[in-house]
Amino acid sequence: MNKKTLKKDFNDLRFLVARHVKLYFKDKQTFFMSLITPLILVALFATFLRSVYVDSLQMILGEIAAPKRLVNGFVAGWLISSILGTSAVTLAFCSQTIMVSDKVEKRVEDFLITPVKRSVLSLSYFIATVFSTLLVCLACLVLGLLYIAFSGWYLSVTDVLLALATLVLCTLFGALLAVIVETFLKSAGAASAVATLVSSLYGFVCGAYMPISQFSSSIQTFVGFVPGTYGTVLFRRCFLDGAIGELATYLPAEALKGVKDGFDYHFYFNGNLVPAPVCFLILGLTAIILAAVFLLVVKLKSKPKKD
Repeated sequence: MNKKTLKKDFNDLRFLVARHVKLYFKDKQTFFMSLITPLILVALFATFLRSVYVDSLQMILGEIAAPKRLVNGFVAGWLISSILGTSAVTLAFCSQTIMVSDKVEKRVEDFLITPVKRSVLSLSYFIATVFSTLLVCLACLVLGLLYIAFSGWYLSVTDVLLALATLVLCTLFGALLAVIVETFLKSAGAASAVATLVSSLYGFVCGAYMPISQFSSSIQTFVGFVPGTYGTVLFRRCFLDGAIGELATYLPAEALKGVKDGFDYHFYFNGNLVPAPVCFLILGLTAIILAAVFLLVVKLKSKPKKD
C-alpha cells in the first residue's frame, strides 16, 4: 500500500466519520432515545432513590453525626457513577443505528460504488460511535463533577483521572459491542428495538438502578459474567473513594465494610472480592477480544462475494 493510497483512505475515513457524527447529533429522535437511561436515572434519583440511599446511609451511621455534606457527596457520587457506567454502553448502541439506517436506505451500496473501501466504511462507523459516545459522556462527567462539587466534594485528582480512564475504556467496550451486534441487523426496527432494549435493561444488569448487593445470589453471579458490570464498579471506586475515606473517621471497620459492600464499592464474584485492577483487566481484555472479533467481521465482510 503506497503513501497516496493511505492518504486517500485517511481522507475518506475523516469525511465519513464527520458525516456519521453530524447525522447522529442532527437526528433529535435518535439522540433523545440514547439519553433514556441517564434521564431515567435522574428522574428516579430526584423522585425517591436519593432519599432511599440517604436513609440507608443514615441507618448505618446510626447515632453518629456525620456532616450532611458528606452524606450528600457520597450519594451524588453513587448517582454519577451509575449514569456514566450505563451511558458508555447505551449511547453507543443508539448512535450505531446510523449504520443500520444506511444499510436499509441503501446508502452503504452508494458509498461502495465509489472508491471507498468497505473496511474504511466499517471503521468509520466504529470511530464515529466512539467519538459521539465519548463526547456525550464527557459532558455528563463534567455536569456530574459540578453536581458533586455542589453536594459535597471528596474527590482527589487521582479519582478524577481514573474516572476519565474508566470512561474511555467503557466507551471502547460499548462501541465495539454495539458495532458488532448491529453489523448483523438489517432493519431500522430491529436496530431501534435493540437500542431501546439495551437502554432500558442495561441499567438493571450492571447495578445502576439498585446496588448489585441487593440482588439474589443467582443474579449476582449472572451479572458477574457481564463485563460492563466491572465498568460500573470501577466508577463506584472512583466517585465513592474519597467519601468512604472520610466516613472511615466516623465508622468502625465493620460498619464501613457494610457501606462498601452495600453500595457496590466492593464487588464479589462467587463469594470472592474482585479488586479494582482485576476489574480493569477484565474490561480491557474484553475490549481486546471484541476488537479482534470486529476486525474479523470487517475482513469477512470485505471479501468479494462469489457469483
